[in-house]
Amino acid sequence: MVQTIRLTMGAIEWMMLLALSIIWGGSFLLNSIALRSFDPFSVVALRVGIGAVCLWLIAIMLNYPFPQARKLWVRFLWMGILNNAIPFTLIAWGQQYIASGLASILNATTPLFTVLVAHALLADERLSVARSAGVVIGFLGVAIMVGADALGKLGIEIWAQLAVLAASLSYAVASVFGRRFAGVPPMVTAAGQVTASSLIMIPLALVVEKPWQLEAPGFEAIAAVAGLGAISTAAAYGLYFAILSRAGATNLVLVTFLIPPSAVLLGVSVLGESITAMQLAGTAAIAAGLALIDGRVLRPLTSAGQSR
Repeated sequence: MVQTIRLTMGAIEWMMLLALSIIWGGSFLLNSIALRSFDPFSVVALRVGIGAVCLWLIAIMLNYPFPQARKLWVRFLWMGILNNAIPFTLIAWGQQYIASGLASILNATTPLFTVLVAHALLADERLSVARSAGVVIGFLGVAIMVGADALGKLGIEIWAQLAVLAASLSYAVASVFGRRFAGVPPMVTAAGQVTASSLIMIPLALVVEKPWQLEAPGFEAIAAVAGLGAISTAAAYGLYFAILSRAGATNLVLVTFLIPPSAVLLGVSVLGESITAMQLAGTAAIAAGLALIDGRVLRPLTSAGQSR
């Protein structure tokens, strides 16, 4: 039986969407805590390793078949690199030098990059006037947050912000590449890509960081990486696809607007982080750009114009 998609979300769908935003917003908080005891590669390796185990357990419980095709696993490998290994590592490295809330705001630029990547690579995803304006306004917000004098002093914090923006670009390329998985159960795609990324990140962390030579991690850091794998990765994917099946992709994109406030509130309340006036102004510009790209803000005005 195919579940009907609700174009107008009800209370349950909104609660699911809010829960997903808190989970993904919380991943920035968990990164900050995990980085107190683990190096970036190790954080990502543990995240995807734990996430892969949890996702396959879910897939088995839902009676999904294990994928056998070699070509499919090659695609999982590329998806794991683009959607997990590269962005997770860049964000973790960046969060060593910038606040979790700021990282989440910069990561909210993913839809801006997605529009540009889709326009460049897909014939049916061309830029409209509204989307072009949204991209310009969104990146203006990024410029405001990074600061006009950034190019004059490329300090470590600037590089950290650029790393998070590069992670957003990687997510954008992954979203376009994800079209290659049409017909594959979404949970199998999630499990496959996270498994592939774990096969990359675990050896890399062992070779580069030699975690066994470090001091034993604290309980908070262990709990944080466990949360990143089991909740921010496995549970988040499950919730993501549940919302997608109930409310559709158009409503699901609203989570982009909700993640930064969740991450900022968690960073301020748990880690004692602060956010500057310039960062707030940049956030507002990014949100305005995302709203234009989403199109819902202009829809009532367009409908009113057509009805006259």
